[in-house]
Amino acid sequence: MAGDAGTLPADPVTPKDAATVILLRDTPDGPEVFLQRRVTAMAFAAGMTVFPGGGVDERDADASVRWAGPGPARWARWFDCPEPLARALVCAAVRETFEESGVLLAGTDSGVLTATDQYAEARKALVSRDLSLAAFLAREGLTLRADLLRPWANWVTPAAEPRRYDARFFVATLPEGQTADGATTEAESSGWQRPEDALADAEAGRSRLMPPTWITLTEMAEFAAAAEALATERTVRKIMPSLVREGDQVRVVLEEM
Repeated sequence: MAGDAGTLPADPVTPKDAATVILLRDTPDGPEVFLQRRVTAMAFAAGMTVFPGGGVDERDADASVRWAGPGPARWARWFDCPEPLARALVCAAVRETFEESGVLLAGTDSGVLTATDQYAEARKALVSRDLSLAAFLAREGLTLRADLLRPWANWVTPAAEPRRYDARFFVATLPEGQTADGATTEAESSGWQRPEDALADAEAGRSRLMPPTWITLTEMAEFAAAAEALATERTVRKIMPSLVREGDQVRVVLEEM
């Protein structure tokens, strides 16, 4: 997500709605975040280290999804968007997290899921779009757990980019008993890192971060426990970063939209 403010196109591409999930877990050395390095063949953010996430599927707005936690109207206020879109964003956050990491923010009548291996085939069908999230949850008698998510940020790809996303960032904690994996064709490697270590890798040139990822990791590094991040009150504003070149230097400019 990097563009040069000096070369803006006359007719910028309309951003596609997307959801990104900052997945945290606690360790004796402090919170860690789940990150993935995207394969270099990807059309967007190739080779970048990112959080799980992706574009909204039109079926994510299906109102039949069994739901627990803050309703779509509440999410619409948090993200300042229409209620149907808010529903779709939460569903996309849950779906993309499951597709890309195997972590499923859902539950049964007895509580939050503690294992997801039994849904491996459904995960593949979700990835191929042969199955919608609503159909999957209904078939398995599962409830989407919106109460496991919190709103964090809203980043828009710069106008100069040929592929653009209006990405709403969520934060969540790894459910007890579940594990995150790297079983996705979109990533060449995946794993847990302390935010400080992920930033150090980027500063040393061992990885590449887009401005929203860099800034979010900096914010996550301030917390001593995952629960602190989830308890933080956030006012979400739509922000578009751009890179401005000044001689041999490049700086990031954040524009509130």
